[in-house]
Amino acid sequence: MSEEKTKAQKKYLRDILGCHMVELGKSNDRVILINADLMGTCRTKTFADNFPERSFNVGIAEQNMISFAAGMAHEGFIPYVFSMAPFISMRACEQCRTDVAYSGLNVRMMAIYAGCSGGISGATHWAIEDCSIMGGIPGMTILEPCDATQAKQMLRATLHFNGPVYIRSSIESVEDIYGENYIFKIGTASTVRQGNDGAFLCAGVVVQYALKAADIIKHYTGKEIRVVDMSTIKPIDRKAVIYAAKTGNLIVAQDHNIVGGLGYFAAAVLAEEHISVNFRILGIPDIFSPMAHASYLYHKYGYDTEGLAAAMLELLGISKQKSCWRYSKI
Repeated sequence: MSEEKTKAQKKYLRDILGCHMVELGKSNDRVILINADLMGTCRTKTFADNFPERSFNVGIAEQNMISFAAGMAHEGFIPYVFSMAPFISMRACEQCRTDVAYSGLNVRMMAIYAGCSGGISGATHWAIEDCSIMGGIPGMTILEPCDATQAKQMLRATLHFNGPVYIRSSIESVEDIYGENYIFKIGTASTVRQGNDGAFLCAGVVVQYALKAADIIKHYTGKEIRVVDMSTIKPIDRKAVIYAAKTGNLIVAQDHNIVGGLGYFAAAVLAEEHISVNFRILGIPDIFSPMAHASYLYHKYGYDTEGLAAAMLELLGISKQKSCWRYSKI
């Protein structure tokens, strides 16, 4: 496959989410969009052009943005609040908790720059703690799309969902994973590749890497690795975790601190269900990493394609040499 064709197939979720807001606006006149002076970054200008009376820029004031959204939700509107993930989850944390979640309001917090996808913007613009922070707020639902089809369906699903929703989205490019027959449901994971020798539980940008890693392992060892897209981080799909653990080898990977993210939610399920399994969490290893491009960091911390494949081979007790695996040739 040529480099040009590969690039053409890749899409950016912030483009998809921002542009698809127009369709939501057309389908429901209660949908409003609120941003904190990041219309270009969040790709929401198209909505503002189509519905200027339903688009609000509160300026660089994220706390006020969330409180304003809460007020609009009290009046029966469905606010979609766009900003960078660290600014929503940390700068406006109290407002998310007290103004929105405490009253169970239908505010949708659209958080881009999830994980370290912000690259050389550095730790101030990364959100490697947001699942831990937002996950600790009672009644907060956390979603993370992995491709364009899922992102669109995720937005549509939130139209009729009761309660606050936090959607974290990478700004790294993603490849198409789901076809036209895919149906997204909040709270339900999707098995995108079958296998009984091990399983990857992952979300967001990592799903595409897990699929490639599973293909590599199959090619060189014959082992079939299941890939499960945990698009709902909270509430976690307990049945999916339990079923994946039956493979005996389980890796949970997310662009997030290994502490407090998807891996911890999955580990809690395993502990509560008294399940013993070869288990590993991949992500940022609880440090403030020096700034670098996202692809470099994914590789450095072992949750890109090569890192995921190597980690699963280790759980399986298969060395790279024994499997004749040479990632550089794939």
